[in-house]
Amino acid sequence: MRALLLAMSGVRVHDAGLRALGLTLPGFVERGKVIASLPSLGLLTLAAHTPPHWELAYREVDALDEAAWAELDSGGFDLVAISSLTARIEDAYRIADRLRARGTRVVIGGLHATALPQEALSHADAVVQGEGERAWPRLLADLEANRLQPLYSSPSDRTLVHHFEEARVPRYDLLDPSRYNRLTLQTTRGCPLDCEFCGASRTFSSYKQKPLPQVRRELEAIRAVWPRPFVELADDNTFAAKGWGRRLAELLGEFDLRWFTETDLSVADDEALLQALSRSGCAQLLIGLEAVTPAALEGVDSRRFKADRAAGALERVQRIQSHGIAVNGCFVLGLDGDDERAFERILDFVDRSGLCDVQITLLTPFPGTPLYRKLTEEGRLPQRRFWDRCTLFDLTYQPRSMSADALLTGFRELMRALYSPEATGRRRTRWRQMTRQRLRGQAAEG
Repeated sequence: MRALLLAMSGVRVHDAGLRALGLTLPGFVERGKVIASLPSLGLLTLAAHTPPHWELAYREVDALDEAAWAELDSGGFDLVAISSLTARIEDAYRIADRLRARGTRVVIGGLHATALPQEALSHADAVVQGEGERAWPRLLADLEANRLQPLYSSPSDRTLVHHFEEARVPRYDLLDPSRYNRLTLQTTRGCPLDCEFCGASRTFSSYKQKPLPQVRRELEAIRAVWPRPFVELADDNTFAAKGWGRRLAELLGEFDLRWFTETDLSVADDEALLQALSRSGCAQLLIGLEAVTPAALEGVDSRRFKADRAAGALERVQRIQSHGIAVNGCFVLGLDGDDERAFERILDFVDRSGLCDVQITLLTPFPGTPLYRKLTEEGRLPQRRFWDRCTLFDLTYQPRSMSADALLTGFRELMRALYSPEATGRRRTRWRQMTRQRLRGQAAEG
Protein backbone atom coordinates (compact mmCIF):
# COMPACT_ATOMS: atom_id res chain seq x y z
CA MET A 1 0.00 0.00 0.00
CA ARG A 2 1.30 3.45 -0.92
CA ALA A 3 0.35 6.76 0.69
CA LEU A 4 1.38 10.30 -0.13
CA LEU A 5 1.48 12.95 2.60
CA LEU A 6 0.88 16.27 0.83
CA ALA A 7 1.63 19.50 2.70
CA MET A 8 0.05 22.84 1.78
CA SER A 9 2.27 25.57 3.26
CA GLY A 10 2.89 29.23 2.58
CA VAL A 11 0.34 31.97 1.95
CA ARG A 12 -0.53 34.28 -0.92
CA VAL A 13 -1.39 37.82 0.17
CA HIS A 14 -4.23 39.30 -1.90
CA ASP A 15 -3.91 42.95 -0.86
CA ALA A 16 -2.15 44.59 -3.81
CA GLY A 17 -0.64 47.32 -1.66
CA LEU A 18 0.95 44.83 0.70
CA ARG A 19 2.20 42.68 -2.16
CA ALA A 20 3.96 45.70 -3.57
CA LEU A 21 5.48 46.52 -0.18
CA GLY A 22 6.58 42.92 0.27
CA LEU A 23 8.88 43.24 -2.71
CA THR A 24 10.99 45.86 -0.94
CA LEU A 25 10.56 45.41 2.81
CA PRO A 26 13.21 42.96 4.07
CA GLY A 27 11.63 42.10 7.42
CA PHE A 28 8.32 41.19 5.84
CA VAL A 29 9.90 39.16 3.03
CA GLU A 30 12.24 37.28 5.36
CA ARG A 31 9.50 36.29 7.79
CA GLY A 32 7.35 35.10 4.88
CA LYS A 33 10.17 32.90 3.62
CA VAL A 34 10.61 31.39 7.07
CA ILE A 35 6.93 30.50 7.33
CA ALA A 36 6.83 29.01 3.85
CA SER A 37 9.92 26.90 4.47
CA LEU A 38 8.58 24.97 7.47
CA PRO A 39 7.73 21.30 6.87
CA SER A 40 4.36 19.92 8.01
CA LEU A 41 5.07 18.46 11.44
CA GLY A 42 1.53 17.07 11.59
CA LEU A 43 2.09 14.90 8.51
CA LEU A 44 5.53 13.78 9.69
CA THR A 45 3.90 12.77 12.97
CA LEU A 46 1.24 10.75 11.16
CA ALA A 47 4.03 9.04 9.25
CA ALA A 48 5.47 7.86 12.56
CA HIS A 49 2.13 6.22 13.38
CA THR A 50 1.87 4.43 10.02
CA PRO A 51 2.06 0.61 9.92
CA PRO A 52 5.33 -0.64 8.38
CA HIS A 53 3.68 -2.34 5.39
CA TRP A 54 2.63 1.07 4.06
CA GLU A 55 5.10 2.82 1.73
CA LEU A 56 5.16 6.56 2.44
CA ALA A 57 6.20 9.66 0.55
CA TYR A 58 6.16 13.26 1.81
CA ARG A 59 5.83 16.19 -0.58
CA GLU A 60 5.31 19.95 -0.42
CA VAL A 61 2.66 20.86 -2.98
CA ASP A 62 4.55 23.88 -4.29
CA ALA A 63 7.60 21.72 -4.97
CA LEU A 64 5.79 19.15 -7.14
CA ASP A 65 7.23 18.94 -10.65
CA GLU A 66 5.58 17.55 -13.80
CA ALA A 67 6.74 14.02 -13.07
CA ALA A 68 5.27 14.12 -9.56
CA TRP A 69 1.93 15.40 -10.85
CA ALA A 70 1.92 12.68 -13.52
CA GLU A 71 2.42 10.04 -10.82
CA LEU A 72 -0.44 11.51 -8.82
CA ASP A 73 -2.76 11.63 -11.83
CA SER A 74 -1.91 8.07 -12.80
CA GLY A 75 -3.21 6.71 -9.50
CA GLY A 76 0.22 5.82 -8.18
CA PHE A 77 -0.96 6.09 -4.57
CA ASP A 78 -3.67 4.20 -2.72
CA LEU A 79 -4.24 7.22 -0.48
CA VAL A 80 -3.30 10.89 -0.47
CA ALA A 81 -3.46 12.71 2.88
CA ILE A 82 -3.66 16.50 2.63
CA SER A 83 -3.04 18.91 5.50
CA SER A 84 -3.90 22.57 4.97
CA LEU A 85 -4.48 25.78 6.84
CA THR A 86 -7.50 27.93 6.00
CA ALA A 87 -5.65 30.25 3.61
CA ARG A 88 -4.90 27.39 1.21
CA ILE A 89 -7.87 25.11 1.79
CA GLU A 90 -9.47 26.02 -1.55
CA ASP A 91 -6.27 24.87 -3.29
CA ALA A 92 -6.43 21.68 -1.23
CA TYR A 93 -10.03 21.10 -2.28
CA ARG A 94 -9.18 21.53 -5.97
CA ILE A 95 -6.35 19.01 -5.71
CA ALA A 96 -8.55 16.59 -3.78
CA ASP A 97 -11.33 16.85 -6.38
CA ARG A 98 -8.83 16.24 -9.18
CA LEU A 99 -7.39 13.14 -7.49
CA ARG A 100 -10.75 11.65 -6.57
CA ALA A 101 -11.96 12.10 -10.16
CA ARG A 102 -9.09 9.79 -11.14
CA GLY A 103 -9.98 7.19 -8.52
CA THR A 104 -7.52 8.06 -5.75
CA ARG A 105 -8.76 8.05 -2.16
CA VAL A 106 -8.21 11.36 -0.34
CA VAL A 107 -8.22 12.23 3.36
CA ILE A 108 -8.08 15.83 4.60
CA GLY A 109 -7.01 17.03 8.03
CA GLY A 110 -5.61 20.07 9.78
CA LEU A 111 -6.99 23.13 11.52
CA HIS A 112 -9.52 24.12 8.87
CA ALA A 113 -10.90 20.60 8.45
CA THR A 114 -11.19 20.37 12.22
CA ALA A 115 -13.26 23.56 12.32
CA LEU A 116 -15.44 22.66 9.31
CA PRO A 117 -15.36 18.87 8.86
CA GLN A 118 -18.56 18.65 6.81
CA GLU A 119 -17.27 21.22 4.33
CA ALA A 120 -14.00 19.29 3.98
CA LEU A 121 -15.88 16.02 3.61
CA SER A 122 -17.54 17.28 0.42
CA HIS A 123 -14.05 17.11 -1.14
CA ALA A 124 -12.65 14.00 0.53
CA ASP A 125 -13.33 10.34 1.18
CA ALA A 126 -12.55 10.88 4.87
CA VAL A 127 -11.76 13.74 7.24
CA VAL A 128 -9.63 13.63 10.38
CA GLN A 129 -11.01 16.14 12.88
CA GLY A 130 -8.71 17.10 15.74
CA GLU A 131 -5.75 14.97 16.76
CA GLY A 132 -4.62 12.39 14.24
CA GLU A 133 -2.15 10.12 16.02
CA ARG A 134 -4.77 7.53 17.03
CA ALA A 135 -7.19 8.20 14.19
CA TRP A 136 -4.65 7.61 11.42
CA PRO A 137 -3.86 3.91 12.10
CA ARG A 138 -7.58 3.19 12.48
CA LEU A 139 -8.30 4.97 9.21
CA LEU A 140 -5.63 2.98 7.37
CA ALA A 141 -6.95 -0.31 8.76
CA ASP A 142 -10.48 0.63 7.72
CA LEU A 143 -9.28 1.51 4.23
CA GLU A 144 -7.56 -1.87 3.86
CA ALA A 145 -10.73 -3.63 5.04
CA ASN A 146 -12.88 -1.57 2.64
CA ARG A 147 -14.85 0.03 5.50
CA LEU A 148 -13.47 3.58 5.42
CA GLN A 149 -15.52 5.92 7.63
CA PRO A 150 -16.24 9.51 6.55
CA LEU A 151 -15.17 11.13 9.84
CA TYR A 152 -12.52 10.29 12.44
CA SER A 153 -13.01 12.83 15.22
CA SER A 154 -11.07 13.09 18.47
CA PRO A 155 -13.48 15.78 19.80
CA SER A 156 -16.37 13.33 19.37
CA ASP A 157 -14.62 10.00 20.05
CA ARG A 158 -12.56 10.06 23.23
CA THR A 159 -10.76 6.87 22.20
CA LEU A 160 -9.06 8.98 19.51
CA VAL A 161 -7.66 11.57 21.95
CA HIS A 162 -3.87 11.43 21.84
CA HIS A 163 -1.76 11.18 25.00
CA PHE A 164 1.79 12.49 24.77
CA GLU A 165 3.02 9.46 26.69
CA GLU A 166 2.28 7.52 23.48
CA ALA A 167 4.15 9.96 21.25
CA ARG A 168 6.45 8.69 18.53
CA VAL A 169 9.36 10.45 16.87
CA PRO A 170 8.19 12.26 13.71
CA ARG A 171 9.62 10.87 10.46
CA TYR A 172 12.24 13.55 9.89
CA ASP A 173 14.06 11.03 7.71
CA LEU A 174 11.42 11.62 5.00
CA LEU A 175 12.67 15.20 4.55
CA ASP A 176 15.42 16.66 2.45
CA PRO A 177 16.87 19.02 5.09
CA SER A 178 18.59 21.14 2.42
CA ARG A 179 15.12 22.46 1.45
CA TYR A 180 14.48 24.04 4.86
CA ASN A 181 16.10 26.68 7.01
CA ARG A 182 14.66 25.15 10.20
CA LEU A 183 12.92 22.00 11.40
CA THR A 184 9.97 21.83 13.77
CA LEU A 185 9.39 19.96 17.02
CA GLN A 186 6.35 20.12 19.29
CA THR A 187 6.84 20.12 23.06
CA THR A 188 3.38 21.33 24.12
CA ARG A 189 -0.05 21.25 22.53
CA GLY A 190 -2.78 23.82 23.11
CA CYS A 191 -2.67 26.90 25.34
CA PRO A 192 -4.29 27.64 28.71
CA LEU A 193 -5.25 31.12 27.49
CA ASP A 194 -8.39 31.59 25.40
CA CYS A 195 -7.66 34.51 23.07
CA GLU A 196 -10.76 34.91 20.94
CA PHE A 197 -8.87 35.16 17.64
CA CYS A 198 -6.54 32.19 18.11
CA GLY A 199 -7.13 29.56 15.44
CA ALA A 200 -4.97 26.91 17.08
CA SER A 201 -4.75 27.08 20.87
CA ARG A 202 -7.83 25.01 21.73
CA THR A 203 -8.92 23.68 18.35
CA PHE A 204 -7.00 20.43 18.53
CA SER A 205 -6.70 19.70 22.22
CA SER A 206 -6.47 21.04 25.74
CA TYR A 207 -3.07 22.22 26.97
CA LYS A 208 -0.60 19.41 27.59
CA GLN A 209 3.15 18.93 27.83
CA LYS A 210 5.24 16.24 26.16
CA PRO A 211 7.40 14.07 28.46
CA LEU A 212 10.96 15.40 28.34
CA PRO A 213 12.54 11.99 27.52
CA GLN A 214 10.39 12.00 24.35
CA VAL A 215 11.53 15.55 23.53
CA ARG A 216 15.11 14.31 23.87
CA ARG A 217 14.47 11.47 21.42
CA GLU A 218 13.01 13.89 18.90
CA LEU A 219 15.94 16.27 19.24
CA GLU A 220 18.30 13.37 18.64
CA ALA A 221 16.31 12.40 15.53
CA ILE A 222 16.61 15.95 14.19
CA ARG A 223 20.34 15.94 14.86
CA ALA A 224 20.62 12.67 12.90
CA VAL A 225 19.45 14.41 9.71
CA TRP A 226 20.90 17.86 10.47
CA PRO A 227 23.95 17.95 12.79
CA ARG A 228 23.62 21.64 13.82
CA PRO A 229 19.98 22.49 13.26
CA PHE A 230 17.85 25.53 13.85
CA VAL A 231 14.72 24.24 15.59
CA GLU A 232 11.33 25.95 15.73
CA LEU A 233 9.09 24.64 18.47
CA ALA A 234 5.62 24.12 17.00
CA ASP A 235 3.95 25.20 20.24
CA ASP A 236 1.23 27.73 20.93
CA ASN A 237 2.65 28.74 24.33
CA THR A 238 5.76 26.80 25.32
CA PHE A 239 6.37 28.33 28.74
CA ALA A 240 2.87 28.62 30.13
CA ALA A 241 3.96 26.16 32.85
CA LYS A 242 7.12 27.64 34.31
CA GLY A 243 8.55 24.68 36.27
CA TRP A 244 8.25 22.31 33.30
CA GLY A 245 9.54 25.11 31.05
CA ARG A 246 12.73 25.48 33.08
CA ARG A 247 13.43 21.76 32.72
CA LEU A 248 12.77 21.98 28.98
CA ALA A 249 15.19 24.89 28.61
CA GLU A 250 17.85 22.92 30.46
CA LEU A 251 17.30 19.98 28.11
CA LEU A 252 17.57 22.16 25.01
CA GLY A 253 20.80 23.58 26.40
CA GLU A 254 22.38 20.12 26.25
CA PHE A 255 22.21 20.17 22.44
CA ASP A 256 24.34 22.17 20.02
CA LEU A 257 21.49 24.08 18.39
CA ARG A 258 19.70 27.37 18.12
CA TRP A 259 15.95 27.48 18.59
CA PHE A 260 12.84 29.65 18.47
CA THR A 261 9.37 29.40 19.98
CA GLU A 262 6.20 31.28 20.94
CA THR A 263 5.13 32.05 24.49
CA ASP A 264 3.44 34.76 26.55
CA LEU A 265 4.79 37.78 28.37
CA SER A 266 4.75 36.13 31.81
CA VAL A 267 8.08 34.50 30.97
CA ALA A 268 9.62 37.83 32.01
CA ASP A 269 8.45 37.28 35.61
CA ASP A 270 10.50 34.10 36.17
CA GLU A 271 14.16 34.95 36.63
CA ALA A 272 15.27 31.31 36.85
CA LEU A 273 13.53 30.56 33.57
CA LEU A 274 15.14 33.58 31.87
CA GLN A 275 18.57 32.41 33.00
CA ALA A 276 17.88 28.89 31.73
CA LEU A 277 16.73 30.27 28.38
CA SER A 278 19.84 32.43 28.14
CA ARG A 279 22.03 29.33 28.52
CA SER A 280 19.98 27.13 26.22
CA GLY A 281 20.66 28.49 22.74
CA CYS A 282 17.32 30.32 22.53
CA ALA A 283 17.60 32.66 19.56
CA GLN A 284 14.23 34.36 19.85
CA LEU A 285 10.85 34.29 21.56
CA LEU A 286 7.76 35.38 19.64
CA ILE A 287 5.43 36.97 22.17
CA GLY A 288 1.87 37.97 21.35
CA LEU A 289 1.56 41.48 22.73
CA GLU A 290 -1.37 42.19 20.35
CA ALA A 291 -1.77 45.84 21.43
CA VAL A 292 -0.15 48.30 23.82
CA THR A 293 -3.08 49.62 25.88
CA PRO A 294 -5.44 47.79 28.27
CA ALA A 295 -8.44 49.33 26.51
CA ALA A 296 -7.45 47.83 23.16
CA LEU A 297 -7.02 44.39 24.78
CA GLU A 298 -10.34 44.44 26.63
CA GLY A 299 -12.25 41.25 25.85
CA VAL A 300 -9.42 39.54 23.97
CA ASP A 301 -9.32 36.75 26.56
CA SER A 302 -11.75 35.93 29.36
CA ARG A 303 -9.14 36.12 32.13
CA ARG A 304 -7.89 39.59 31.08
CA PHE A 305 -4.42 38.03 31.00
CA LYS A 306 -3.14 40.33 28.26
CA ALA A 307 -5.03 43.46 29.27
CA ASP A 308 -3.66 43.24 32.82
CA ARG A 309 -0.07 43.00 31.55
CA ALA A 310 -0.23 45.77 28.97
CA ALA A 311 0.93 48.50 31.34
CA GLY A 312 4.16 46.64 32.17
CA ALA A 313 4.80 45.21 28.71
CA LEU A 314 7.66 47.56 27.83
CA GLU A 315 9.62 46.75 31.00
CA ARG A 316 8.99 43.02 30.55
CA VAL A 317 10.30 43.06 26.98
CA GLN A 318 13.43 44.88 28.13
CA ARG A 319 13.92 42.39 30.98
CA ILE A 320 13.76 39.42 28.62
CA GLN A 321 16.15 40.98 26.14
CA SER A 322 18.60 41.94 28.88
CA HIS A 323 19.26 38.20 29.19
CA GLY A 324 20.34 37.99 25.55
CA ILE A 325 17.00 36.57 24.38
CA ALA A 326 15.62 38.43 21.38
CA VAL A 327 11.89 39.21 21.48
CA ASN A 328 9.75 39.24 18.34
CA GLY A 329 6.79 41.33 19.44
CA CYS A 330 3.60 40.33 17.64
CA PHE A 331 0.77 42.89 17.26
CA VAL A 332 -2.75 42.40 15.90
CA LEU A 333 -4.34 45.43 14.24
CA GLY A 334 -8.09 45.86 14.02
CA LEU A 335 -9.14 44.70 17.50
CA ASP A 336 -12.50 46.11 18.53
CA GLY A 337 -10.70 48.34 21.04
CA ASP A 338 -8.31 49.75 18.42
CA ASP A 339 -8.79 53.24 17.09
CA GLU A 340 -6.78 55.13 14.47
CA ARG A 341 -4.09 55.98 17.05
CA ALA A 342 -3.17 52.28 17.38
CA PHE A 343 -0.60 52.47 14.59
CA GLU A 344 1.29 55.36 16.15
CA ARG A 345 1.19 53.69 19.58
CA ILE A 346 2.74 50.49 18.23
CA LEU A 347 5.45 52.36 16.36
CA ASP A 348 6.31 54.27 19.53
CA PHE A 349 6.32 51.08 21.64
CA VAL A 350 8.66 49.30 19.23
CA ASP A 351 11.08 52.21 19.36
CA ARG A 352 11.02 52.70 23.15
CA SER A 353 11.15 49.01 24.05
CA GLY A 354 14.10 48.13 21.83
CA LEU A 355 12.30 45.12 20.38
CA CYS A 356 14.72 43.08 18.31
CA ASP A 357 12.03 42.14 15.83
CA VAL A 358 8.36 42.84 15.26
CA GLN A 359 5.47 41.19 13.48
CA ILE A 360 2.19 42.88 12.63
CA THR A 361 -0.94 41.16 11.34
CA LEU A 362 -4.56 42.02 10.76
CA LEU A 363 -7.19 40.53 13.03
CA THR A 364 -8.44 37.42 11.20
CA PRO A 365 -11.65 35.51 12.03
CA PHE A 366 -10.57 31.92 11.43
CA PRO A 367 -13.49 29.48 11.36
CA GLY A 368 -13.98 27.65 14.62
CA THR A 369 -12.80 30.57 16.79
CA PRO A 370 -14.89 32.62 19.22
CA LEU A 371 -14.05 35.66 17.10
CA TYR A 372 -15.59 34.03 14.02
CA ARG A 373 -18.76 33.22 15.93
CA LYS A 374 -19.00 36.73 17.38
CA LEU A 375 -18.53 38.48 14.05
CA THR A 376 -21.01 36.14 12.41
CA GLU A 377 -23.64 36.98 15.03
CA GLU A 378 -22.93 40.69 14.60
CA GLY A 379 -23.20 40.52 10.80
CA ARG A 380 -19.64 41.77 10.29
CA LEU A 381 -18.43 39.00 7.96
CA PRO A 382 -18.89 38.78 4.18
CA GLN A 383 -21.63 36.47 2.94
CA ARG A 384 -19.33 34.55 0.61
CA ARG A 385 -16.54 32.20 1.64
CA PHE A 386 -13.34 34.14 2.24
CA TRP A 387 -10.96 31.35 3.24
CA ASP A 388 -8.25 32.28 0.73
CA ARG A 389 -8.05 35.70 2.38
CA CYS A 390 -7.33 34.30 5.86
CA THR A 391 -3.65 35.13 5.40
CA LEU A 392 -3.29 37.45 8.44
CA PHE A 393 -2.57 40.27 5.98
CA ASP A 394 -5.93 40.63 4.17
CA LEU A 395 -8.98 42.31 5.70
CA THR A 396 -11.92 39.92 5.99
CA TYR A 397 -14.42 41.67 8.30
CA GLN A 398 -15.95 45.03 9.14
CA PRO A 399 -13.92 46.77 11.89
CA ARG A 400 -15.76 48.33 14.82
CA SER A 401 -13.74 51.37 15.85
CA MET A 402 -12.49 52.63 12.49
CA SER A 403 -13.39 52.31 8.84
CA ALA A 404 -12.02 49.51 6.69
CA ASP A 405 -10.11 52.07 4.61
CA ALA A 406 -8.54 53.61 7.71
CA LEU A 407 -7.46 50.19 8.99
CA LEU A 408 -5.91 49.16 5.67
CA THR A 409 -4.20 52.51 5.13
CA GLY A 410 -2.82 52.57 8.66
CA PHE A 411 -1.66 48.96 8.41
CA ARG A 412 0.25 49.59 5.17
CA GLU A 413 1.86 52.74 6.54
CA LEU A 414 2.86 50.96 9.75
CA MET A 415 4.34 48.10 7.75
CA ARG A 416 6.29 50.59 5.63
CA ALA A 417 7.60 52.32 8.76
CA LEU A 418 8.52 49.11 10.61
CA TYR A 419 10.02 47.13 7.75
CA SER A 420 11.87 49.74 5.75
CA PRO A 421 15.56 48.89 5.30
CA GLU A 422 16.43 51.80 7.60
CA ALA A 423 14.11 50.69 10.42
CA THR A 424 15.15 47.05 10.13
CA GLY A 425 18.80 48.10 10.15
CA ARG A 426 18.31 50.24 13.26
CA ARG A 427 16.73 47.35 15.18
CA ARG A 428 19.50 44.98 14.20
CA THR A 429 22.23 47.48 15.06
CA ARG A 430 20.66 48.20 18.43
CA TRP A 431 20.36 44.47 19.16
CA ARG A 432 24.03 43.89 18.29
CA GLN A 433 25.02 46.76 20.57
CA MET A 434 22.92 45.35 23.41
CA THR A 435 24.49 41.94 22.89
CA ARG A 436 28.05 43.29 22.93
CA GLN A 437 27.32 45.36 26.03
CA ARG A 438 25.87 42.32 27.82
CA LEU A 439 28.89 40.17 26.91
CA ARG A 440 31.29 42.85 28.12
CA GLY A 441 29.40 42.98 31.40
CA GLN A 442 29.61 39.21 31.79
CA ALA A 443 33.32 39.26 31.04
CA ALA A 444 33.88 41.99 33.64
CA GLU A 445 31.99 39.99 36.25
CA GLY A 446 33.98 36.86 35.37
